[in-house]
Amino acid sequence: MESQKFKIAVWPSFLHAKCPRCRRGRIFANSMYGFGGQKMNATCDHCHLTYEIEPGYFYVAMFVSYAMNVAEFITAVVAISVLTGSNNPWLYVIVVLAISVILSPFNFRYSRVILLYWLTPGLHYNPELSKDKPFNQ
Repeated sequence: MESQKFKIAVWPSFLHAKCPRCRRGRIFANSMYGFGGQKMNATCDHCHLTYEIEPGYFYVAMFVSYAMNVAEFITAVVAISVLTGSNNPWLYVIVVLAISVILSPFNFRYSRVILLYWLTPGLHYNPELSKDKPFNQ
């Protein structure tokens, strides 16, 4: 009997912020929106990948977060202009600031997930690590 390859899809794993190497372990210890802030796990609880590959590794995520903010701001400004046709600058400022505050946890989380999944050279999915572990390990 031929063994089946065990593979987990990339998009559900990405959206649920799972480990990029095994796609089973959680990157974050708690939810995105909560009073406790976002706590990132140091290692994957399934394959033991250390998420912060080197000191200061997640500083690069700031640039990803910046790009996400710019895209959100441009989308909001175009939507306001099309929907309301207003020329009032305070409307634009208030909406952009509100979007910035509301989406900051989203940007924080997914800028790090994007960095781990697609911008880290040498970090790839390994289907062998996705399998269930035996009970004696």
